[in-house]
Amino acid sequence: MNKSFIFGVVLSVITALTFQQALAQGAQVPFSGLKPGTDTQVEVTADTLGIDQTSGKAVFSGNVVIGIDGMRLTADKVEVVYQDLNAAATGAISRLVASGHVVFTNGAEAAEANFADVDLDSGIIIMTGDVILTQGQNALSGQKMRIDLNAGTAKIEGRVQTILKTGAGN
Repeated sequence: MNKSFIFGVVLSVITALTFQQALAQGAQVPFSGLKPGTDTQVEVTADTLGIDQTSGKAVFSGNVVIGIDGMRLTADKVEVVYQDLNAAATGAISRLVASGHVVFTNGAEAAEANFADVDLDSGIIIMTGDVILTQGQNALSGQKMRIDLNAGTAKIEGRVQTILKTGAGN
């Protein structure tokens, strides 16, 4: 067998075990306190708002700050996708698509990326591009993170690196 293939498999197993170890040491699935759903209250502030009546989309840009329950999302731009064209009038939001300096915070948890897609219907958050997740003193990074809030699972892919605080001391 090819040595680089074997090394890649071993590295993948070690990375998976390291992530499981991080979870076992007190880290949790990111943003597990968020309860998804289209009836979730979303509060948005931004420098500008553009509305497209035809597509039923609203685009917030410039210093966007969004509050979703106890979570905070900041980004350069966020597109709000409604369930259907008529839902824009009632505020039934299906997804939030954020780009540019995306940061999620929820208590001691923080995640940064270049792009994020928050699907309120399914409870799936996908973050891509230079993803960094910090939980207390633990940090994980990669190129893509998929969080399933309903299942309580998370997966980080793409040259994953971890920094784990293993003891209760310094």
